[in-house]
Amino acid sequence: MKLASVTAVATSLIASATLVAGAPRVVQVQPRDLKVRKIGGSSFKLPQIHNDMFRQHGKGPRALAKIYEKYEVELPSDLVVLLQKIAQELGIGAVAAATHKAPSATSRACSVSAVPQLFDVEYLAPVQIGTPPQTLMLNFDTGSSDLWVFSSETPLRQRGGQDLYQIEDSSTAHRLGNSTWSITYGDGSRSSGNVYLDSVTVGGVNVFNQAIESATKVSSSFTNDAASSGVFGLGFDSINTVSPVKQKTFFSNALESLEMGLFTANLNKAEPGNYNFGFIDPTEFTGPISFVDVNATRGFWEFEATGFSIGGGGNGTGNSTSPMFVPVGHSAIADTGTSLLLIPAPIVQAYFWQVPGAQSSARVGGWVFPCNATLPDLIMHIGTYKAVIPGELINYAPVDTDSFDTATVCYGGVQSSSGFPFAIYGDVFFKAQFTVFDVDEMRLGFAPKPAL
Repeated sequence: MKLASVTAVATSLIASATLVAGAPRVVQVQPRDLKVRKIGGSSFKLPQIHNDMFRQHGKGPRALAKIYEKYEVELPSDLVVLLQKIAQELGIGAVAAATHKAPSATSRACSVSAVPQLFDVEYLAPVQIGTPPQTLMLNFDTGSSDLWVFSSETPLRQRGGQDLYQIEDSSTAHRLGNSTWSITYGDGSRSSGNVYLDSVTVGGVNVFNQAIESATKVSSSFTNDAASSGVFGLGFDSINTVSPVKQKTFFSNALESLEMGLFTANLNKAEPGNYNFGFIDPTEFTGPISFVDVNATRGFWEFEATGFSIGGGGNGTGNSTSPMFVPVGHSAIADTGTSLLLIPAPIVQAYFWQVPGAQSSARVGGWVFPCNATLPDLIMHIGTYKAVIPGELINYAPVDTDSFDTATVCYGGVQSSSGFPFAIYGDVFFKAQFTVFDVDEMRLGFAPKPAL
């Protein structure tokens, strides 16, 4: 189907949708013009390495299911059935059916290793907790604001080989009296526990009396992930789940010591990427950085997007060709803890209509396509900025086998955000776009990656 006809169909589909009024303000800034908040302040880089422990079987549907769980959205019945099948094939037990929605630093040279699981499903980094320091591998997540860990308080039956925070072995640990935490997921499962204050060090930057949320109950989806010992939240403090008094994230507590009040995500496909805290590395992107305002009302890195186009390219400039722009305004969040790019259904449908043989498959839990198909670029418009996601990044996972070398059907890295309160720009987006999370100015910055 040609783009003109796709545009007509998409336009008719979005006519009945609730669209965001007005385009976001975009401000372009050259790296040299960015302000330093503290001369001689701390900054550090977290390079990534590959983790071979992840089992890739059913990677696409599993990634989609994790998003439903994370944002407390009811899992579609077809997806639940598929997860049960995948779980049995992996030998990790049955998946409970979800029938209803659940209730609701020192120098730039300092470096730690981050670990993305196989097929880039999760990104982990070592964090030192306690005195003497205990190293735990945690999932750095801009879509949440809790620093919670497997610990010596976690029941034996809920551990899956993770490294534990041994509370009794830390001379600086003390219980935060009468405080607890609890996170409920979309499948009805829950992680919860007690709260301690202790020393936390990342990349040489130390925070004393950081809230550490010790798990006394862990969702099975985390128990089955032996590589990860917990979550390192990088959202806003307002969505921290500690009760009765919310606690600050590590980044909030470390902010005053940083050279710049920001961190960046530079994630890549099939090779190491990194997070930088307190500085911006100009070698990791090209051209100016395009900044948009962040709405932190809901506690997320939320922004407004304008629409999309298909094909063309231009490495973020959109100047090499002029693909037709289709306005589909939507609110979105930037979430490093999500693997996929979830966007409004009309965009997803219009995109895959350009791919011969692509179809939305309930049996597989999303849009799939022939693995030998040539995928066009998807261009997400954020005001005047055009974020190009190369087609090769949208080929997310094999479906009918566990290897791209033998698979004939592949799973799309772009899926529908229907049922969610916002679109979710996850790692498929970050692998294409250098992204700046700027707390001082309450804004997000985007820039294209250097051409390979």
